[in-house]
Amino acid sequence: MKILKYAICLIVNLSLIGQVKSQKTVVIPKLKKTIGPTRFKSLNYLYAISGKYTIAGIHNREPNAEPAKWTDQINVTTGRYPGLWSGDFLFQQENIFNRQTMINEAAKQWSKGSVVNVMWHACNPALEQPCGWDKKGVLSKLTDQQWTELLTEGTVINLRWKAMMDEIAVYLQQLKEKDVEVLFRPLHEMNQGVFWWGGRPGASGTRKLYQLTHDYLTKNKKLSNLIWVWDIQDFKSLAKDAVNYNPGPEYWDIAALDIYDDKSGFSQDKYDIMVKAGGNKPIAIGECQKLPSAGQLKTQPKWTFFMGWSELVFEHNTNAEINNLINAENVITLDEIKGW
Repeated sequence: MKILKYAICLIVNLSLIGQVKSQKTVVIPKLKKTIGPTRFKSLNYLYAISGKYTIAGIHNREPNAEPAKWTDQINVTTGRYPGLWSGDFLFQQENIFNRQTMINEAAKQWSKGSVVNVMWHACNPALEQPCGWDKKGVLSKLTDQQWTELLTEGTVINLRWKAMMDEIAVYLQQLKEKDVEVLFRPLHEMNQGVFWWGGRPGASGTRKLYQLTHDYLTKNKKLSNLIWVWDIQDFKSLAKDAVNYNPGPEYWDIAALDIYDDKSGFSQDKYDIMVKAGGNKPIAIGECQKLPSAGQLKTQPKWTFFMGWSELVFEHNTNAEINNLINAENVITLDEIKGW
């Protein structure tokens, strides 16, 4: 079935979206001049494969000095590279120092044909940067008063957050100048209270910070290459969280769910909630440690990509399971995207 997918990808040389009929029928966009509902080639690709194929992806967490470490490990394990590469601006001194290395890899991955995803585990703007994975850093808290200051124009904490956004905007601007489209996923797991930015539902909560961040980077910094990913986690409150943490469809392009509750796994209920939340927009598995099976993706075909979490992929899945998924007929790897 992999041979069939290679044949399907040849359609990208046509001037219009085409169809190939066989045991499966799929609509594939012409990648160099994508026809679709948005101005982004990679986002239109997600629209085109939704309901048919799912892109394999993996995150490359610390260290930023080795920004393709886990992507390369998938290739070592399976003989194929995932179709989605992900990096992180991160928060520790050494990783902040190596942000340029990570961004260089993002550009390199885009040139290879990867879908590029970038996230940001940010330090608390009310405290210090760099910081750690502790209660003085990423896992710290803001008081209600500090939260109000963060969202209030011109306060010390608000200006500090903008200064931190200025720092990462420099790198995102580099990608813009190279025509690299970025699936940007800040403030991820918005319903996860362990992070300083998360766990605040409602209009003045986490979604307000997401809106502020979106507007600053798109309007003030004019980063027109960002494809915004709104992301929540699979808690039992998911149905309510998909409403209470939604910043509004005008603020995001992709709705993603991080699936870490392995007891309930890739349940139909979670899928149905995200399909409803996504509306007509693509949905994705933003993070996971236990990978879905190809069979699960066939019954939940609107997941446009899954992103395994770095080393956890190899701790929670056997090599056979990883190989079976990566080589499945309904899973897209880098060699099948054929470039932008």
